[in-house]
Amino acid sequence: MKRTILAMGAALLLAGGCSSYYKVTDPTTGKVYYTDNLRERSSGSATLRDAKTGNMVSLQNSEVQKITKDEYDRGRYASDEAKPAAK
Repeated sequence: MKRTILAMGAALLLAGGCSSYYKVTDPTTGKVYYTDNLRERSSGSATLRDAKTGNMVSLQNSEVQKITKDEYDRGRYASDEAKPAAK
């Protein structure tokens, strides 16, 4: 019984630490999405759940970058306000 409990606890710890985080950019629009739920298809398209809105998004073309949890959290909570033009 003790072994079973220890094994289950270890499995939960391992499962919780295996998350991957991604910054996905649509090169056509320049829009950036942050996600931990990404499916890339052999055709080059990608489907993801946008961390900001919770919406499912499908992209025909995408640039995918694996990022850290800190980068994910910063991007997820960043505002989408327009940036001032460079001078």
